[in-house]
Amino acid sequence: MIRTVGIVGLGLMGASFGRLLVKKGYAVYGADKDAAVMRKADLAGAYTAPLTTENAGELDMLVIAIFPRDFEAAARQYLPALKEGAILSDFCGNKRIVTEAMARLGSERPDLVYVGGHPMAGKEYAGVEHSSVRLFDGASMILVPVTEDLFALAELKRFYLSLGFGEVVVTTAERHDEMISYTSQLCHVVSNAFIKSETARAHGGFSAGSYRDLTRVARLNPDMWAELMTDNRDCLKKELDRLIADLSRYSDALGAGDEEALRALLAEGDRIKREIDRK
Repeated sequence: MIRTVGIVGLGLMGASFGRLLVKKGYAVYGADKDAAVMRKADLAGAYTAPLTTENAGELDMLVIAIFPRDFEAAARQYLPALKEGAILSDFCGNKRIVTEAMARLGSERPDLVYVGGHPMAGKEYAGVEHSSVRLFDGASMILVPVTEDLFALAELKRFYLSLGFGEVVVTTAERHDEMISYTSQLCHVVSNAFIKSETARAHGGFSAGSYRDLTRVARLNPDMWAELMTDNRDCLKKELDRLIADLSRYSDALGAGDEEALRALLAEGDRIKREIDRK
């Protein structure tokens, strides 16, 4: 049973998770490389005690909520101290790079349970100061098992559902990265590119919900998203190239003044959206 959780990385995701766990009565040990973040997280109630290599042996689960490329180094810092049967997980945005690292760590500590994780939640604002105990309400939690331990996986499902997540999806690292390239990374590319129009600077009084929805995630952490997109470039480029080809069809129809072609394209998109919403 999960009672004590360690969190490495107390940004938006890690601090929100810590605050939620503390509110639910869990013992939470937190760590962040930035002392100022640690102070803010302490004031926000994101942990009950600082995480150290000395108390890491008390953890039932360690969650690493930092950039994917930094996952392995952070995990290795606490790996020797973790008790047998402890779960090592993460909240990183790409899964192939993380699960490959977990496989390497598993050769050194085969007595641990390795399960990648990715909560489908977030904001356009980063940092512990924007954390919220409500961030994960009704959200989907994606789990990517590396260790074949059905009992641990069942326990994780119960754990996340008890915290207010709406559903738990179990998948592979490959499937995760394919889907996230479309549902998250491509959305950030589109929003970030869309806002670069000169018209955006004069939109006041001329915009409503559609503009706000489309531009919300143009605000982002460039360092993090550049890393996520580069490491998942095979999947993301495929989706981006497909979108560019589709946009060209709209542009061609407009350029030709072909209203029938444009109507057909719009009707096609409307039909697909309606079909998806009915599922």
